[in-house]
Amino acid sequence: MKKKVHPIVHASSQNPDKQGFLSIILHAHLPYVRHPEHESFFEENWLFEALTECYIPLIGVLDRLAQDNVAYRLTLSLSPPLITMLRDDLLQARYLKYLQQRIELAEKEIARTVGQADYQKLARLYRQFFQNALHTYQEQYQCDLITAFKKHHDTGHLELITCAATHGFLPLLNVSETAVRNQINIGIATFKAALGFAPTGFWLPECAYYPGLEKLLADAGINYFFVDTHGLMDASEPPRNGVYAPLDCGNGVAAFARDPESSKQVWSAQEGYPGDFDYRDYYRDIGFDCELDYIAPYILDGETRINTGIKYHRVTGGDQAKAVYQPEQAQAKAYAHAQDFIRKRQRHINGLAAGMDRTPIIVAPYDAELFGHWWFEGPHWLESVLRLADETGNSIQTVSCSDYLTQITTHQIATPSASSWGAEGYSGYWLNETNDWIYPVLHKAEAEMEKLATDLKGLAVTPLQERALNQAARSILLAQASDWPFIMKSGTTIDYAKKRITDHLARFNYLHDCIRKNRINERYLTALEIMDTIFPDIDFRDYQPAKK
Repeated sequence: MKKKVHPIVHASSQNPDKQGFLSIILHAHLPYVRHPEHESFFEENWLFEALTECYIPLIGVLDRLAQDNVAYRLTLSLSPPLITMLRDDLLQARYLKYLQQRIELAEKEIARTVGQADYQKLARLYRQFFQNALHTYQEQYQCDLITAFKKHHDTGHLELITCAATHGFLPLLNVSETAVRNQINIGIATFKAALGFAPTGFWLPECAYYPGLEKLLADAGINYFFVDTHGLMDASEPPRNGVYAPLDCGNGVAAFARDPESSKQVWSAQEGYPGDFDYRDYYRDIGFDCELDYIAPYILDGETRINTGIKYHRVTGGDQAKAVYQPEQAQAKAYAHAQDFIRKRQRHINGLAAGMDRTPIIVAPYDAELFGHWWFEGPHWLESVLRLADETGNSIQTVSCSDYLTQITTHQIATPSASSWGAEGYSGYWLNETNDWIYPVLHKAEAEMEKLATDLKGLAVTPLQERALNQAARSILLAQASDWPFIMKSGTTIDYAKKRITDHLARFNYLHDCIRKNRINERYLTALEIMDTIFPDIDFRDYQPAKK
């Protein structure tokens, strides 16, 4: 059967029913967490929960859309740490164990809830949910979800793009252009090694931009990136089309901005869909409700209560006791919310089209983990949105941003303003009293890495020295991840976040001293390489500053 490729049509010519474009972008990212030195590790559950509740359900959405020949376009950004973890043998094996434990727990719940019809029905649904996840992961895709996403990319329906190497917050790394350049280039190289092609789009970590960043993106072969609304609205020239057309940064790299209305409908705690009283409540979990002796085998170290993924209650409302979750009711609500979303986008598109000199595009970027993990019904909502957008009679066509740039080739030239999509729109969430100690030591280590690379330029290094130099560069990148200062500010696993940064910097400092003194302990170096297997092709020479 011939693959169906989504057609790109201009609303004013080939398809007059379509007055505008909708581009939905999901950003899939988790920090690099891998601890072979421990039999199990709590923070590795971040990946396992996202796999079960977000990534595997998303693949199910894509598989069903393909089976039904739905002409959709969706963009997915896969971060390099996530790509690496999805392909990691150790984490794959641990995830299989995680799923088998969840199936076992669901079986126990079916027995425990005898006589409680509503709860037992949900326990059976969870058993099926976990069994389906295991089948998709192990049998359908042989534990390699990258191949699943690549399959849908190859059909022309899913556009895959990437992000910076360790999701570094680039405006705060810009003390060194070399640091930013390596975050971009190593991120792209990781993506290309896994997927077999180079991305044309780039997700700036936290959508954080500073003027001049587009030059490094252009050097890396990137055609477009995303900023928050005010990044375009406060550009060097007022955008003639608001956020409903991209700006050319002056070098052919396009900046697309987030539409505030479509964002608010999904993200807002007050007005967003996920807070609806019919949806599953994320926080009420049997890991906290059941007797400790019963739940002990399925929580951390048998003592520390954690989420198990089995949740029996819905959001409910106000001060009411949590009501039992009703899946059919929640699914119907997700479909109704999808209809509402499309209806409002149509109304918006119709109003925009009348006053613009080009076809408008509504850009709707979201964290992928919202869909399924935080908002259990999110994958069903997304699938319904993409199906509804493909129906005849509406005025919207889903596209990727690269589709739009192919369709419309000339754009207003202006430079976006410094911005991020964090609280208050700039760098405050990543630079504040909880985490400002990070940056001086990060910048010092980066400068020392650059000096090492510069001092060794043109000199022969032994294989052992090269391994140590590359591991030092790897430690720098891992310390630069934006996740850790974010966690310190949000107040979740603060001790772990601090330990990750201090450990990576300590490893760098140790390696730096060993290299300078030419006293490299190969046994210890090998241990570090085993713990941090990310970026196998890294080259310390890339830390030589570029010539001006």
